[in-house]
Amino acid sequence: MHNEKKIILEDLNYIFNALGENIHSFQNTKIMVTGGAGFLGYYMILFLNFLYSKGVNVETYIYDNFQRGKPKWLSELENENHINVYDFDMRDPLPDELPDFDYIIHAASIASPIFYRKHPIDTMDANIYGLRSLLDYSLNRKNNNNPIKSLLFFSSSEVYGNPTKDQIPTSEEYNGNVSFTGPRACYDESKRYGETLSINFSQQYNLPVKIARPFNNYGPGLKINDTRALPDFARNVIDESDIVLFSDGSPTRTFCYISDAITGYFLVLLNGKDGRPYNIGIQSPEISIRELAEITIEIAKNLFNYQGKLVFANSHDEHYLTDNPDRRCPDISRAINELSYNPTIDIHEGVRRSLIWYSANYIGAEEK
Repeated sequence: MHNEKKIILEDLNYIFNALGENIHSFQNTKIMVTGGAGFLGYYMILFLNFLYSKGVNVETYIYDNFQRGKPKWLSELENENHINVYDFDMRDPLPDELPDFDYIIHAASIASPIFYRKHPIDTMDANIYGLRSLLDYSLNRKNNNNPIKSLLFFSSSEVYGNPTKDQIPTSEEYNGNVSFTGPRACYDESKRYGETLSINFSQQYNLPVKIARPFNNYGPGLKINDTRALPDFARNVIDESDIVLFSDGSPTRTFCYISDAITGYFLVLLNGKDGRPYNIGIQSPEISIRELAEITIEIAKNLFNYQGKLVFANSHDEHYLTDNPDRRCPDISRAINELSYNPTIDIHEGVRRSLIWYSANYIGAEEK
């Protein structure tokens, strides 16, 4: 019997131990998390709740429009008196009365390529207007002599577009090779503009704005209908069907397990330099999508006696591969040197933990 709750508890303890003395920064604070019902919000909220159970007095305020449904795990947490959940669209003006947040984590965005191509305007508005509202709120707090401690803007590795070979691994200094008119541009360009907005607010008004660039995060919390590679593979495994690739599987990525990623984001929030972007991911191994599928098949055989095989097909979506990067691999030396970031979860272990979680959360993950 595979126990997904045991895996989540192990992951939360992993983040707790990796953050070390940084944990004390959360004592007696209020934290706003936008997009808290999403993938990254899942472990962030679970971890902040975990901190509270450890005696850290942290109040969490979650703002989400629940465009893809309100997850069961979040509904269960609403009964906790230190967790506050609001049905709110970050594209709208902020409420007149807000608590005095110490930390703000702006994660409200559509991040799956299939979904942001279906909702390009919504994607841009959340990344631009939502961020601007939070920056204005932070500036007002500073002007009223009641400053926030830190605001974290979630950017993306997509700001780099399709890097040239000499820019792999890709450092934060690379300016990108990005199409601003293609089907992915709504996401890529709004994240790039969001960084420009964050950096200029930080420089002009001396605001503590931090920027994280996620690289191919995966793990528990990423819905099985998200349409990214590993959730698709997990669906095939659970359905006992063959794993289907809608490409030749040659593009390569490094894949960062969720507990390593969340550790990195909290380190950026707490210790990152103002107006400075940080790559958060893992630098090796860089593997092809085909290799990821083969790893999934191997692990699924051991876990579930899975009998499926790898097959190739053509997608009905004509833009499925348009502007899809050939390689995605971060240079994380800035995060290592400045934040003591140290991701350690191996791809095989991460996929194993993910498949166990999906096997127990297939129905819940299907919500919208």
